[in-house]
Amino acid sequence: MAGTGGGRPSVYPTLLYADAKAAVKQLTEAFGFTELSLYEGEDGTVLHAELVQGNGGVMLGSKGRDGVFAEAMGEAGPTGVYVVVDDVDAHHQRAVDHDAEILMPPTDQPYGSRDYMARDVEGNVWSFGTYAPEIGA
Repeated sequence: MAGTGGGRPSVYPTLLYADAKAAVKQLTEAFGFTELSLYEGEDGTVLHAELVQGNGGVMLGSKGRDGVFAEAMGEAGPTGVYVVVDDVDAHHQRAVDHDAEILMPPTDQPYGSRDYMARDVEGNVWSFGTYAPEIGA
């Protein structure tokens, strides 16, 4: 599921970063996400960004802003996000080439998936693999 897929996912992991611009850079360059939108405040903070991978997406923004979500999240984290990719080994190599911190190299799992894990610039754990369960309508 490489690239950007069509449709509208119904679940979006949402993360806040102290340096959201660095997170966007790493997620797009090292982990192959595509920037769909990026809204900045007058001071350059990321108010809202949407990145896509396959038919899924993630929303993110800058920590330290006002609002109910920012207050509820406080200093929450890290979190873990799983992303389905077609070629785990090529995806892993891209992450390595961009100096991502690899927690687990590509590994065949007993349930049939091939996965690897990496940590982003602020400690969130991203798993990339071939496991893609069907979700009924």
